[in-house]
Amino acid sequence: MKMTVPKFASMKSKEKITMITAYDYTQAKIADEAGIDSILVGDSLSMVVQGNNSTLPVSLDEMIYHGKIVKKGVSNALLIVDMPFMSYQASTEKALENAGRMMKETLCDCVKLEGGEEFAQTVFKLVSSGIPVIGHLGLTPQSINIFGSYSVRAKTEEQAQKLINDAISLEQAGAFAIVLEAIPLNLAKEITQKLKIPTIGIGAGLYCDGQVLVFHDMLGLFDDFKPKFVKRYASLKQDALKGIKDYIKEVKNNEFPTLEYSYE
Repeated sequence: MKMTVPKFASMKSKEKITMITAYDYTQAKIADEAGIDSILVGDSLSMVVQGNNSTLPVSLDEMIYHGKIVKKGVSNALLIVDMPFMSYQASTEKALENAGRMMKETLCDCVKLEGGEEFAQTVFKLVSSGIPVIGHLGLTPQSINIFGSYSVRAKTEEQAQKLINDAISLEQAGAFAIVLEAIPLNLAKEITQKLKIPTIGIGAGLYCDGQVLVFHDMLGLFDDFKPKFVKRYASLKQDALKGIKDYIKEVKNNEFPTLEYSYE
């Protein structure tokens, strides 16, 4: 059965929510068939697909392209697409224009954007215009040049209180869920308890209403670096390396193709 925004939001405190990233048709189809609740076309594709060292270079057109091909592999999961860097920050009007393009061209169910109270008016405008929004707080990768690192956020009392205020602002503006990235687990617990909308954790501990991981991280395809919060559920890179090496060996030794793989 197709996951909808209202159904997703209603899962808070009833059932843990699952989310995974996907960037193409095949990945999306696998995740959807597995029964994942939601699929995020994350701007993390800038790193794990495009090979950049941050999420900043990926463009709106590229996010739309990947959103469109992921959509073809999704039957049941809620489909979320990230609004990339500078697609919504310039003005509320520009945010509405770009988010509208995202919804129309990808046929996704909702968009996700980073930032707290400073973007509450933008969230309100998008939601008022019929565009469901998921917020993103804590480690916000699009702000990497301000923070200078991907370390844990909100470790001081002042920073923690700001994050709580930001979360409340996003909820009041109409966001139906918030991703919490790389923050102390007890702070995530407090925010989760204060909000009526679900929290989705990535490096935010066990008290969130749900969890999200990057497809390439959790399945062992991407190993340029491994964040503390990533659990590897498979080792697909090693399987792929072995398969390709076996293929090379067989071709070199004239062992493939055999008659079994030939037409008569």
